[in-house]
Amino acid sequence: MAPIESTIEIARPPDEVFAYLADPTRFAEWQHDVVRVDLEGGRPPGLGARFTTTRRIGGVERSMTQEVTELRPPRSWAVHGVDGPIRPSANVTVEPLDGGARSRVRFALDFEGHGIGRPLLPAVRRQAQRAAPVSYRNLKERLERGA
Repeated sequence: MAPIESTIEIARPPDEVFAYLADPTRFAEWQHDVVRVDLEGGRPPGLGARFTTTRRIGGVERSMTQEVTELRPPRSWAVHGVDGPIRPSANVTVEPLDGGARSRVRFALDFEGHGIGRPLLPAVRRQAQRAAPVSYRNLKERLERGA
């Protein structure tokens, strides 16, 4: 299946947008289902670093570990799930607009099912298609308010 793609424009410079959205410790501020994020090594993740995100899905907390597979500030960031029955992948690019005064952010979100996760993929994708745009609007609102 094709990734779930979304684009949003944010009235903030690309370096500010990138720094905020590529910091997993800030996920709970703009993604409503994130309960917490634990960084391996306790520092911001660089290329190859891993972090575990705990989300509340259907009233149950589920944790998944992801690895940073691309890090090119302030342009692109990508992560890939490394464990669990559902493994998310996210690719994010930030493009400058208006001479760098604003940004266009493109998100591509995809999932792999492993074992018992395979039959759950359609439901997970539907949930993500509903929730992701809300998170992206939250991101835009927070950044434009000066978060």
